[in-house]
Amino acid sequence: MAKINPMRFLQEVRQEGAKVTWPTRKESITSTIMVFIMVILAAVFFFIVDQIMASGVQLIFGLGG
Repeated sequence: MAKINPMRFLQEVRQEGAKVTWPTRKESITSTIMVFIMVILAAVFFFIVDQIMASGVQLIFGLGG
């Protein structure tokens, strides 16, 4: 089994971390806004589908107010 050197491991971690391309502030803000928009669209879609299905169940079975 290979001997593990903690100092070499930390050095390699730092080297790999330096290779990472981090998003800019503008990219992060744009991505966040897009996620919020998609969440709102999904919520509206599922609300409408739920209302349609509830109306269908009420029409078929005569359940619920």
